[in-house]
Amino acid sequence: MTDLFRYPHAPGAQDRDTSRDAADAAAVTAPMLRAQALAVVERSNGLTADEVAGRLGLSILSIRPRLTELSRLGKVRDSGQRRKNASGKRAIVWAPVNPARLKGQR
Repeated sequence: MTDLFRYPHAPGAQDRDTSRDAADAAAVTAPMLRAQALAVVERSNGLTADEVAGRLGLSILSIRPRLTELSRLGKVRDSGQRRKNASGKRAIVWAPVNPARLKGQR
């Protein structure tokens, strides 16, 4: 069963031992990776998950779920734009809800 009370503040898991193990392992680094991904997106005009992962020098497999979590937390949003990712598929361009250039103007 998916733990609806932890997600998106912690990695989600399906009702499988391997999924729960992966979520538990990711829980250690997820907050830091979310913060890093958010900082990159906030300093951009929008990036795909592949682009965020590339700028951070990290695996797309560690970044894509963090962007989904950030979206559910209201920190990034789907810009409506799409760009091709490394596999040639159309990918969401994530935009900052609070761009860095506007943070000092509050």
